[in-house]
Amino acid sequence: MKPELLAEAPQIIREFLGYLGTIKGKSEKTVEEYYLDLRTFFRYIKLSRNLVKDDTPFEEISISDVDIDLIRTITLTQVFEYMNYLTNVRNNKPATRSRKVSSLRTFFKYLTNKTNHLDVNPVLELETPKLRSSLPKYLTFEQSIDLLTKVDGKNKERDYCILVLFLNCGLRLSELVGLNLSDVRQSSNTMRVLGKGNKERIVYLNEACQDAIRRYLAVRPHDGLIDKKALFISAQRKRISPKTVQYLVKKYLAQIDLGGPGYSVHKLRHTAATLMYQHGHVDIRVLKDILGHENLGTTEIYTHLSDQQMEQAANANPLAHIKPRSAVTNLKEDSQRKDHSNE
Repeated sequence: MKPELLAEAPQIIREFLGYLGTIKGKSEKTVEEYYLDLRTFFRYIKLSRNLVKDDTPFEEISISDVDIDLIRTITLTQVFEYMNYLTNVRNNKPATRSRKVSSLRTFFKYLTNKTNHLDVNPVLELETPKLRSSLPKYLTFEQSIDLLTKVDGKNKERDYCILVLFLNCGLRLSELVGLNLSDVRQSSNTMRVLGKGNKERIVYLNEACQDAIRRYLAVRPHDGLIDKKALFISAQRKRISPKTVQYLVKKYLAQIDLGGPGYSVHKLRHTAATLMYQHGHVDIRVLKDILGHENLGTTEIYTHLSDQQMEQAANANPLAHIKPRSAVTNLKEDSQRKDHSNE
C-alpha cells in the first residue's frame, strides 16, 4: 500500500489493514482497495453529519480523526443512505457498490468478532446489490489466431509471448507482470504463478507457451537491468508495468477491430478459459485450479455455452420437430400405419 495513503489513515483503520495483510494474507493492491472503500464511506459520514466545512470538496475530506467513538454511532439506516448516495450522486455501478458493501462487512465484522470494539455489528443485515448476470466477452478461436498474427515491432518476441501466456494460461494482469525468470521451469515445462492473496499455483506450459518463452528469452535484455529478476522487461530496462501491458494488448486488439469498450487484458483470460472449456472439454474443477479461483462458483461464469452448443441443445428437445396441428395428425397417422405394418 502506498505510504501516503497509509499515513492519512486513522489508527483503527491502519490496524484493520495490517490484519488484512498479515493475518488474512491479502495482497497489497487488495488492502489498498479496502482502504479506499472505507475512506469513501467515512468521508460520506462526515459530510452527512456536517462535520466538515460546507465548501470542502468531497475528495479533500480527511478521515484521520475517525475513531471508535464515531464508528459506534453508525447505524444500518445510515449505511442504506450511503448506498443511495453511491447510486444517485457518485453513479457507482452495481459491481462497484457490491465491492464497497463487502469492504464494510469485513471491516465491521473485524471490529465485532476480532477486536471486540463493537457489541453489535450494524451492517449484519446489509444486503449486496444485485448484479445483472451477463456473459463475459471473449475472443473466438479465429480471432485469437488473428490477434497473434498482428504482433510486430522491436518488441515482437516479448509482446507475442505475453499474448500467448494470456491466451493459453488464463493469467491475470497482476500475475503476468509479477512473473520472475525463476518462475519459469523449463525442465518440467511448468511455471509458478503468484495469484490473489499471495497464493501460489503451478501452471503447465503447452508447446505454444514453451516456444514463445524460448524465443523471447533469446532476445530478452540482460545488461543494465533495474530489475534483473523480472521475466518481462520494459524499454526502461525495468519490470514491465501493468499500464504498458494494457496498452500493448489494446493496440493489438484494435488491429483486429476489437479495440472498443469491453475488450481488455482480462478478456484474454476469459478467452483462455472459454477455449479450454469449449474445445478442450476441461472439467470445471480443473479449470478452477488453472485459473486460481478460490470458489467454484467464480469459475462457472467462464463455462457459458457457445452458439453451436445452444443450437444442439435446442435440436435435442423432443418437441423440436413438431409441426402445426394438421402436420401433427399426419405424424400420428404415419406412426399408426407403421405399427399396423409391424403386426
